[in-house]
Amino acid sequence: MSNEIRVLYNARCPVCRAEINHYAAHTRARNLPIRFDDLNSADLAHWGISADQAARRLHVLKDGQIYSGINGFLVLWQGMPRWRALATLVALPGGRAVATAVYDRALAPALYRRHLARTARARGASAARR
Repeated sequence: MSNEIRVLYNARCPVCRAEINHYAAHTRARNLPIRFDDLNSADLAHWGISADQAARRLHVLKDGQIYSGINGFLVLWQGMPRWRALATLVALPGGRAVATAVYDRALAPALYRRHLARTARARGASAARR
């Protein structure tokens, strides 16, 4: 199996894009086998999820398995030397529980709501131009 890691993220989300751009620069500088796919242009059938599911949280594909949320971040961070220590800390039982609660209950839902608002504004602007 390939040791490539693929990350599915929302490039239209400014927060997501900034974080992924940081990771992408790190991976390029070290020639790491990590690929970043924008959910807005990726073949989501390959991922087996809908655009709405993809927009709700980070998804990572490694060795044919999809990881999402904090588990996805752990796979991504394990693949980047600079981030392995964070992955080790977050993977600890208490760390994982706290990180999952914060991500699942606060961060991911807030970013998803902002995504929906951006999408609605874009649709409204598009309709107004017609």
